[in-house]
Amino acid sequence: MRHALTETWSGLKRNLGLTMAVVMTMWVSLSLFGAGMIAAQQVNLLKDEWYDRIEITVYLCTAKFQTDGACDPGQDATQEQKDQIRAAIESNPQVQEVFYQSKEEAYQQFLDVFKDNATIRDALSADEMQDSFRVKLVDPKKYDSLTSQIQSMLGVQKIQDLHQILDPVFKWLGALQWGTIGLSVLLLLAAAFQIGTAIRMATFTRGREIGIMRLVGASNFYIMGPFLLESLIAALIGAALAIGTLALGIEFIIKANVQQSLESFRWVGWHEFGISAAFVVVAAIVFSVIPTVISARRYLRV
Repeated sequence: MRHALTETWSGLKRNLGLTMAVVMTMWVSLSLFGAGMIAAQQVNLLKDEWYDRIEITVYLCTAKFQTDGACDPGQDATQEQKDQIRAAIESNPQVQEVFYQSKEEAYQQFLDVFKDNATIRDALSADEMQDSFRVKLVDPKKYDSLTSQIQSMLGVQKIQDLHQILDPVFKWLGALQWGTIGLSVLLLLAAAFQIGTAIRMATFTRGREIGIMRLVGASNFYIMGPFLLESLIAALIGAALAIGTLALGIEFIIKANVQQSLESFRWVGWHEFGISAAFVVVAAIVFSVIPTVISARRYLRV
């Protein structure tokens, strides 16, 4: 053990510049990797929160505006059509609750919202509003079965749900987070090649010592130990710096700023940080040990 520690310290001092390059590359790449993991957890939190709030709104035909839908020209949806639509909605197993809102109730809600803006408030009348059904689903992600069932029924003008807005947003957020993780993996591969180069240089400079150890019967692990420790120490220093960077980001960006400004959203915290930190440490170990073992197997032969 003393031999391994002594040789490790000697190797770190001898290849200080290359070791620092490995540490810096690991720091940047693992910071990006951890940020991508935190971003992935943030997107999942927002998905769970917003999808749980989603209600599908089924707007019924009105005589004033009939731009689309299965409407009779110049007529509101009849009571028979409303009853059929309600029955179809309630028969769907994905439906949890159904709320009916008449055009008079919708108009009153409109007046309440725009009570301080006379220009908008006076622009519409009660006859220009629409009756609607607001539908709460058991699983908000399974909305296709309901919309496909009722969208062509007589009396239905339009079906609106937040999935049409949120799905593209979460799609782009997902692409961004995976792009960040992909870039970090490329940088980790660069760090792995640097580690491999460092091992090759170290074995070249210690070739005579390795030959002597081989002659006296030293095992592969005994010879390889210092090289493993060198790469592992450099990687773990980079991981520690990356974890510190992520912790500062959680504290000063998320908690001190974003969370204070947008309190209605759920934001990542120390639990998500802990998960990301664990992945960062595992990535550091994997991307340091594997190239060391590969290089050692090839270049430690005498």
